[in-house]
Amino acid sequence: MKALVTGGAGFIGSHTVDTLLAKAWEVVVLDNLSTGLAGNINPGAKFIKMDILSNDLLEVFRQEKFDYVVHLAAQTAVPYSMNHPDVDCRINVLGMVNVLEACRQTGVKRVAFASSAAVYGDAGALPIVENTDLKPASFYGLSKHSGEKYLELYSKVHGLNYVVLRYANVYGERQGDGGEGGVISIFTRRIYQNQPVGIFGDGGQTRDFIYVGDVAEANYKSLIAPQAAVNRVYNVSTQTQTSVNDLVAIMAEAAGKQVEKVYLPAREGDIYHSMLSNQAALNLLCWNPCMPLAEGLRRTYHSLKKTM
Repeated sequence: MKALVTGGAGFIGSHTVDTLLAKAWEVVVLDNLSTGLAGNINPGAKFIKMDILSNDLLEVFRQEKFDYVVHLAAQTAVPYSMNHPDVDCRINVLGMVNVLEACRQTGVKRVAFASSAAVYGDAGALPIVENTDLKPASFYGLSKHSGEKYLELYSKVHGLNYVVLRYANVYGERQGDGGEGGVISIFTRRIYQNQPVGIFGDGGQTRDFIYVGDVAEANYKSLIAPQAAVNRVYNVSTQTQTSVNDLVAIMAEAAGKQVEKVYLPAREGDIYHSMLSNQAALNLLCWNPCMPLAEGLRRTYHSLKKTM
């Protein structure tokens, strides 16, 4: 099997590439390296430096003849989307349409799309299930929701098979400061440098933190899932809430340090509570998150501090 991973030099993308190569797949990475790093790319993958908005994208698809596409290339920072909705839309909506057109015209069998818990907004009942009303509170969440709807219509009109994966807050090795889970990278640096940790709001806000290796496995499972499990949406999560205050405490223990917390004004567009049901992915994709939070944070801390 041959797969394209857009954004494959990035955080989640590079782990997905590693997972696919470990399954003996042929993998091509397409990344413009605006946020991804060439050093993240597994040498077993072919690398093409290109933007997903490029007019040359279709020619790449025609030459490479991909069976599957994992679409991870995106603008992923909520605060940035609030200040630059035009850029967020261009990358996350127009870029995706460019990818989907290339898929349609070259007979790609299935697209796995990286969506986000941000599409839900500040939902009421927890855990959040996939058919919950979507009320995105940020332009990032809105652009991800738009991508989902484009996939749905491409499937109906053109028969393009897809799986939408709504990630909870992803963390792990190679993580940068941007995106939804970047708080862990930021906290790691502050803790390592013995500096106070800044917390937006009161720290009681909760997130569903999931390890990147488990996410990469979910991406792989979405490509091999039976047809009966395709053309639908899945949450990729631990179905567990952790407050930011508790997160800091766990990271402090992993680092073996006392950490000073400084509370800052809450940010516009941030959701207060988030926890996603993962039952659909467990049942239909035969996927299960394996990494305990404390162990995952320990690995992440000691990996990231080596780069500082």
